[in-house]
Amino acid sequence: MIIVDPARAGLSSNVVRYISEESMARRVVYVSCNPATQARDCGKLLEGGVYRLISTRAVDMFPQTPHVESVFVFDRIDRIDRE
Repeated sequence: MIIVDPARAGLSSNVVRYISEESMARRVVYVSCNPATQARDCGKLLEGGVYRLISTRAVDMFPQTPHVESVFVFDRIDRIDRE
């Protein structure tokens, strides 16, 4: 399992590439305080066809502010499922 919680700038392209092309992790959990960079990075993870999004959740860790943490969970698609 890989768990990432990057700074507001999101993941570097090298990290996204490693996760989608080289990692053999069965699950990826992406926690973010910036929905725009999270959407960008998660879109790239989905483009590779190796992971599928199975769950999303917003977590209000900062009550009475506009800030929210979002959690996306991806599972690896077995090779048989991709063919």
